[in-house]
Amino acid sequence: MRKEKRLTRGAGILLAISNLPSCYGIGSFGKTAYEFVDFLKSAGQRYWQVLPLGPTGYGDSPYQSFSAFAGNPYYIDLPQLFEQGLLTAEELHDARFPQNDRVDYEWLYRTRFSVLRTAASRFSSEDSAFCSFAEQEGWWLDDYALFMTAKERFGQREWQLWDVAIRRRDAGVLEEFRKRWKAEIFFWKCCQFWFYTQWLAVKRYANDAGVQIIGDIPIYVSADSADVWAQPSLFYLDKQGYPAQVAGVPPDAFSPDGQRWGNPLYRYEVMEQDGFSWWKRRMEHCARLYDVVRVDHFIGFCRYYAIPATSDSAAEGEWHEAPGKRLTDALDSVSGNCKIIAEDLGVIHPSVRRLLRQTGYPGMRILQFAFDGDPQNEYLPHCYTANTLVYGGTHDNETLVGFCGHVRGKQKRFMLDYLAVKRMDQVPQALVRAAYGSVADVAIFQMQDVLCLDNSARMNTPSTLGGNWCWRMKSEQLTDASAQRLRRLSEIYGRG
Repeated sequence: MRKEKRLTRGAGILLAISNLPSCYGIGSFGKTAYEFVDFLKSAGQRYWQVLPLGPTGYGDSPYQSFSAFAGNPYYIDLPQLFEQGLLTAEELHDARFPQNDRVDYEWLYRTRFSVLRTAASRFSSEDSAFCSFAEQEGWWLDDYALFMTAKERFGQREWQLWDVAIRRRDAGVLEEFRKRWKAEIFFWKCCQFWFYTQWLAVKRYANDAGVQIIGDIPIYVSADSADVWAQPSLFYLDKQGYPAQVAGVPPDAFSPDGQRWGNPLYRYEVMEQDGFSWWKRRMEHCARLYDVVRVDHFIGFCRYYAIPATSDSAAEGEWHEAPGKRLTDALDSVSGNCKIIAEDLGVIHPSVRRLLRQTGYPGMRILQFAFDGDPQNEYLPHCYTANTLVYGGTHDNETLVGFCGHVRGKQKRFMLDYLAVKRMDQVPQALVRAAYGSVADVAIFQMQDVLCLDNSARMNTPSTLGGNWCWRMKSEQLTDASAQRLRRLSEIYGRG
């Protein structure tokens, strides 16, 4: 058994970059990101958890990205490009979005890239910092920039529908393609340079304020991604490059119909031949971007659910063994000071618990899963161990106010008794206090729950399309009263 890799006792807030206030249609690495760090510091918070930072793809989900390594160009702060002389005041003004309570991804797609292209046209390809970045990150950046350029040239169709020579990465054809579309490839590299420069500055500011960043690794990559196009041998694909089987989870109490995610599955036997080098590079990359990494669907490191690609339902499928400790050992060998959280939610097989003990990674507990009336429910605060993170809910859950709005009968009575409150409108704040007072090393709540918002602020409803990932916070919602309330709880329960 390996020594536990515990996080420093503290509290934190889950808030995606897209949720931040801004005048430009979506949150960014601009002024409000720094103001949120200031809020976290004043609130006695030790952690800021974000959602995946990759370019959003199908369904606007950060868990379906065009690259496992690239950052989302939407998060680039335009005022900083203006300050660098890459945009005019008029161009900056024209990029403003009148309605800023929701993210309009269609509007962003239609307008943002033209603004960034204008900035790139004024940026020097000989800039020393850019050249250093392009060389250091070339192992993924070259393929990503080429992929996005080709995607543009082929009408945004998935790479499996491109011309055969490009699809199969014919060396001579790719070289000619690079020469012909040199400016476009440069544009995509510029976006990544600006993204990483701005994000790492935010991270430094947070670390200097005593705030650690918790990032998120989606365990799978999108079928329509630079990763699959560049290294198809690492995935189970058919002759056309489409997934032969797809990832997901079978029906359970959380999702009665199961979830068919559609991601291609890894050929772990191929990955293991070179010591999981792809996964090592991914972990090394994340260790630069974050202080702590949450591995989404950690269950998939032990066993994975394979759904026939021809099936429209997650009900069909079968479990297969995954590398387990051989893979986590590879991650640990390159993670350095970056710590790992295991998202161990769902129906837990004994192999998952065994791997958690072997790795020492902390697992997760969700308060919304706790109140079924069973006093031995592992999600109840008195059942926790210290090497645990407790959440009110994740991005896939209702807000606490929304959740409490339909609790009835036995569940309601048990919840009120357990939390020692008399009314359901007192429950959301009582849950925060119960989490802070628990033995769990880290307590994290969504910003929506700090603000006591209803389900109109819900981030995502699994297995649905449309209306997800859109919620935005308003600047005036970051109040001193909220900060003082959280700070006091942190002080009382030793999380400051």
